[in-house]
Amino acid sequence: MTTIGTPLSPNATRVMLLGSGELGKEVIIALQRLGVETIAVDRYDNAPGQQVAHHARTVVMSDPALLRELIEEEKPDLVVPEIEAIATPMLEVLEATGLVRVIPTARAARLTMDREGIRRLAAETLGLPTSPYRFCDSLAELQAAIHDGIGYPCIVKPVMSSSGKGQSKLERPADVQPAWDHAMAGGRVSHGRVIVEGFIDFDYEITLLTVRAKGADGQIETHFCEPVGHVQVQGDYVESWQPHPMHPAALAKAQQIAKTVTGNLGIELDGQASGLGIFGVELFVKGDQVWFSEVSPRPHDTGLVTLTTQWQSEFELHARAILGLPVNTALRNPGASAVIYGDIDATGIVFDGVDEALRVPGTDIRLFGKPESFVKRRMGVALAAHANMEQARVNAKLAASKVKPRVA
Repeated sequence: MTTIGTPLSPNATRVMLLGSGELGKEVIIALQRLGVETIAVDRYDNAPGQQVAHHARTVVMSDPALLRELIEEEKPDLVVPEIEAIATPMLEVLEATGLVRVIPTARAARLTMDREGIRRLAAETLGLPTSPYRFCDSLAELQAAIHDGIGYPCIVKPVMSSSGKGQSKLERPADVQPAWDHAMAGGRVSHGRVIVEGFIDFDYEITLLTVRAKGADGQIETHFCEPVGHVQVQGDYVESWQPHPMHPAALAKAQQIAKTVTGNLGIELDGQASGLGIFGVELFVKGDQVWFSEVSPRPHDTGLVTLTTQWQSEFELHARAILGLPVNTALRNPGASAVIYGDIDATGIVFDGVDEALRVPGTDIRLFGKPESFVKRRMGVALAAHANMEQARVNAKLAASKVKPRVA
């Protein structure tokens, strides 16, 4: 039986989010609807999640001493990492001493913090199909890796980045230097290391939202949402839709890959299979062939579409699963999402055209409330529900296009 306390009381159930952007904000809202006291942590003040949480804290989460001090002071029941740039070895120490439970596990947070940890786990430990890859610590190593086996076209990414930052597709030798420079500028931390992957000529790519939650008997069960299709530009999601049609054989392979990798990430350092929550498993598909790409042990940006498609969004699923509550991954209706970009570099912008966007049939809008806008920063998302998937995509993009950011 799960017991939830009363917020702001001595018996409160307290959950701390490390990273409080738009995805963390939705998780906080879902947790608060279940009576949880929330603590939103980010590296800058007034992050989206901090605006709605019970408590807001601003800390450099990659500093292990500061992170430990914060957790010891706040004493949360659960710590939920929402970004990659966190001192995950410290989370492992705190989890091992029994001070806190990390979602899904501190080990999972460390392995998925950078692309090297998760790629080696998937390909070398679990034997999952992936693209050919090499890790490189210099421009010379990158040039040699491409020349000696990876070939063109190929993809170069920083080992640690988010939302496609620093990612490039290379077609020829002249692209290598710019790709290296772009990766060095786009990483979350100054790491000086990249992954280069051979390009897979896939038909499409999906996110398979995979949930590890407790069943009625207390055992952990694996649940799958309908596949989420998406379009990425330079590795950054710009639109998504659900459900994406898949051949039954491909879907079965995708689910098996997702269950294998999330099952492993759910294992704690002491060997207990206790990790709960939602995972965004990214996969390439060609015919009935499926390749593992990446996994995030948290809600996925392409899963914003579930705010309009599922009975329980990915954020509600995450909140329920980590609290040990039942989950329902059923689709309510087809739908789509489209990103609203900042379009300008400015602080405290305003948005025109929201009324016009909401006049598009079946649409909704989420403006994230980020205090600072950049040209390519995701500032909101348009959502559209429609029985016809193609019409849902048209409506989502139309609604997004009507929202016009500007300087006040």
